[in-house]
Amino acid sequence: MAHPSDDIADDTANRPRYATPRKTRRRLRACRECDLLVALPPLRAHERASCPRCGHTLSRRHHRPAQRSLALAITALIALLAAIGFPFIRFEARGVSNSIQLTDTAISLIDFHEPFVGILVLLTIVVLPVFYLLAVIWLHVGLSRRKPLPRSRQIARALAHLSPWMMADVFVIGALVSLIKIAGMASVDLGLSFWSFCAYALLLLWTTRSLDTDWMWFSLAGEPLAPADSEIGRPAAEQGLAGCPTCGLVNRLSHFGRGRCRRCGERLRFREAHSLQRTWALLLAATILYIPANLYPIMTTTSLGSESPSTIIGGVMIFLGHGDWPIALVIFTASIVVPIGKVFALAWLCIVVKRQDEPRYRHKRLQLYRITEFIGRWSMIDVFVVAILVALVHAGSLLSITPGPAALAFAAVVVVTMLAANSFDARLIWDSHDVQPRMPASLKRQSPFSPVKEVDDV
Repeated sequence: MAHPSDDIADDTANRPRYATPRKTRRRLRACRECDLLVALPPLRAHERASCPRCGHTLSRRHHRPAQRSLALAITALIALLAAIGFPFIRFEARGVSNSIQLTDTAISLIDFHEPFVGILVLLTIVVLPVFYLLAVIWLHVGLSRRKPLPRSRQIARALAHLSPWMMADVFVIGALVSLIKIAGMASVDLGLSFWSFCAYALLLLWTTRSLDTDWMWFSLAGEPLAPADSEIGRPAAEQGLAGCPTCGLVNRLSHFGRGRCRRCGERLRFREAHSLQRTWALLLAATILYIPANLYPIMTTTSLGSESPSTIIGGVMIFLGHGDWPIALVIFTASIVVPIGKVFALAWLCIVVKRQDEPRYRHKRLQLYRITEFIGRWSMIDVFVVAILVALVHAGSLLSITPGPAALAFAAVVVVTMLAANSFDARLIWDSHDVQPRMPASLKRQSPFSPVKEVDDV
């Protein structure tokens, strides 16, 4: 059965060319995943506009977007302050007790000479989310007053790059796995901080989903007109255009295929430079790092003076031996299946990205890329488990847990595979071999070193 978007892909070359109306040129968008140039329709609250070719969400409208995001961000920040200020988990075993706070999970790793892992934990669960929430509050306080505060455009640009690296929700799952792991050897009490952190993780997720980026940038800097010769229903690169990945504005690029967005100042290219080469290099690095991550112990448990090192797969077997097969499945999926599957999926996409297959096969490749990009961060569960157990269980030779050398290697695998997914340009899946950026005749007559004339730059 033909896919509904087949007609769009097949008829692109035969579509008659016409000038886009001036009113429509204020709402043009180039899809971030397939580069199709489309015109956004008027949207009401709770409506969204999707790309007709690949289904990517181009814009989502919310009811009272400024007040909604502002309220969620303030509430999330209050919940985080409570999570930092109160005890997180209390541990008691064999007459020895210990209580930790949230930040101790990172500090303990630094004390055990794992600064990279400790800083990574602190960045992903506290530092970056705090900056994100403060930025949302700063932006929407100004927008609710209809008078943007200073540096609002620069702060709004930063928001688009922070979301993938905030992992409070992953940390919650890691905390639950840690509790189940030590429940058989000690009694555990959950402090107020634990429940506050769960609320904070949920509110942070809602805050990121509540941002109305299209409305926010329109309120900050208006909507300059797209170039006059823009043709909807065709790839933007074929017309010498590029959509800004940060604010969405369609821009004309120079002969060199480079430029900056007229609205937010983001660097633009027709395609990410050396996308496939960088992805291959990062995948190779991740594969090399994954070997010591599984050969060496990720943590060592000391009980009554006897040391018991545990690898990633060894931890899965321990959970299976205790009958905790759901937790074993979570760890096996996050630490074994996801990293290996992500490397193979991205490698396969790099190999077949230039094949000229039917549109339905391109849709499947794009869906695979979306899944790969989404699941990569969940591999951090094992790193968070190690961080919590190391901070919580340290009673000398009686009972203690220390990080192993695999913790650093595995954390590096997670970061490198996420970078690999970000470096892969999904628009390459939809490109044809004969696609070349097309410049208007007026621009072709200019010298390559002369400035590019913007059409209707309002």
